[in-house]
Amino acid sequence: MFNTLREDIRAVFERDPAAHNVLEVLLTYSGLHATLAHRVAHQCWLWGVPVVPSIIAWLARFLTGIEIHPGARIGRRFFIDHGMGVVIGETTEVGDDVTLYQGVTLGGTGREKGKRHPTLGDGVVVGAGAKVLGPIQIGNQVRIGTNSVVLKSVPDGATVVGIPGEIVRSRHDAGTLDHTHLPDPLTERLERLERDLQEIKAEVRRTRTTQP
Repeated sequence: MFNTLREDIRAVFERDPAAHNVLEVLLTYSGLHATLAHRVAHQCWLWGVPVVPSIIAWLARFLTGIEIHPGARIGRRFFIDHGMGVVIGETTEVGDDVTLYQGVTLGGTGREKGKRHPTLGDGVVVGAGAKVLGPIQIGNQVRIGTNSVVLKSVPDGATVVGIPGEIVRSRHDAGTLDHTHLPDPLTERLERLERDLQEIKAEVRRTRTTQP
């Protein structure tokens, strides 16, 4: 447990330039508090302890604004940046070195039984407000853009943006998600339509001028 705590603290310093010292991180980082509470709740869940895991998760949600079901499986060096409004469902599986920003939902799409939440591979980054829904597979090193809604599985190394989420890059450089330089599929489609419309108008004008 202590080794896991050290790794989680190290992950904060590696991914958040605002982190200054260990005491500050331990006392004020709600994402770290929620992660630590979840690790305790999840262990109690695995031991079959009744009620206690849910109480721990409820208290963590009350104190941090982050809701992680005790049944969710969270990997090593997990980091929630800011964190308010993050929701992680019961059958979610999260790999190592994953980063979530505020407002992320790893949820289900209905009331079906069994596996109903997503599985995230290693090194995944999920942007603020993004929703990843259903029993889908998100590959290693995937980047999911801000406010995207992902409903289908995503292969390793891809970048996904939009509603519904679309793959805009099949591979990317390693590192954190660059929110300011992600392509916008909807805007690109509108621009293509505008270009096509201008070409049609130009063709119509040429046809009229050549007619006797």
